[in-house]
Amino acid sequence: MIQQLAPVNLVISSGEPAGVGPEISIAAAIAFLQEQSTSAITLLGDPSLLLVVDIPKEVSTRLRVESIPLAVPVVAGQLNPANAQYVLNILDAAVKGCLDGRFDAMVTAPIQKSVINEGVTSSDGLFTGHTEYLAQLCHQEHVVMMLCATLPTGFLGLQKSRELRVALVTTHLPLAEVPGTLNYQHILETIQIVDRDLRAKFGIAKPVIRVAGLNPHAGESGYLGREEIDVIAPAIQAAKDLGIEVSGPYPGDTMFDAKALNVVDAFIAMYHDQGLAPFKFVSFGGGVNVTLGLPIIRTSVDHGTALDIAGKGLAESGSMLEALRLAYQLAVNMKNLKI
Repeated sequence: MIQQLAPVNLVISSGEPAGVGPEISIAAAIAFLQEQSTSAITLLGDPSLLLVVDIPKEVSTRLRVESIPLAVPVVAGQLNPANAQYVLNILDAAVKGCLDGRFDAMVTAPIQKSVINEGVTSSDGLFTGHTEYLAQLCHQEHVVMMLCATLPTGFLGLQKSRELRVALVTTHLPLAEVPGTLNYQHILETIQIVDRDLRAKFGIAKPVIRVAGLNPHAGESGYLGREEIDVIAPAIQAAKDLGIEVSGPYPGDTMFDAKALNVVDAFIAMYHDQGLAPFKFVSFGGGVNVTLGLPIIRTSVDHGTALDIAGKGLAESGSMLEALRLAYQLAVNMKNLKI
């Protein structure tokens, strides 16, 4: 049960303007405020994209649009690099508001990485995603992407509903670059960040964590690769020595067994699709992306911009609503820790 101490102020960055971000942002914001009376939401973006529906009177005083102007008009479903900086301006404003204490948590709608790279020239290299960009804004060298979803009672024999959480050691990298990127220190820090934020933000007193290997059969004693022996297992052991309840490395194809769902608080995968393929298969479109290791709370949808249905009234706002719910819960948890 969530203990409510004070009003929670959330901010939504409305994402790629030609995608479904604006429409799911306003729809989810209204739905959330109708179910949660002790919160307020600020929507960041161009009013022409956000003020397109009637705001119910009962939430109108707790929902505001903070105008950030488009560079050029938008055609739904058609990307325009001229608006790439607009997307980054929204993210910058949301992060600044959280760091300044105006907002208790930020929720992000989907963006299109390709059009940002096409439209914005950066001395820091390619824009690889929300997670990496937010780490840069918050001056954090190492953050962790984690996906969360509630699995219902009865699913795979679960006796009660259970939270599935999958974190990643590497994120948006070509698969060929993953083995060379993995190292002892990075894996150990990932385990530590997951453990710390599960305690501090999720309120789990003693998190139980499982870590995957990289190779088939977790390397099969070195016959199918030595990453498990040389870097992954030593990092896990070091985390155990620090008092973290962690085990592995497990083969990627057996780590997510049904019995483990009842006891494991977070699974850590070595690369993007190893963790997110099984997660998205069972999350029924209700997954939420959380960035761990930031000094602020950030959640997001677990889907893309859906350009093919943008502006057609077909977009589902369920994942955005779940992201708002989780952001609220994490914000309340953090408030409770400050008592």
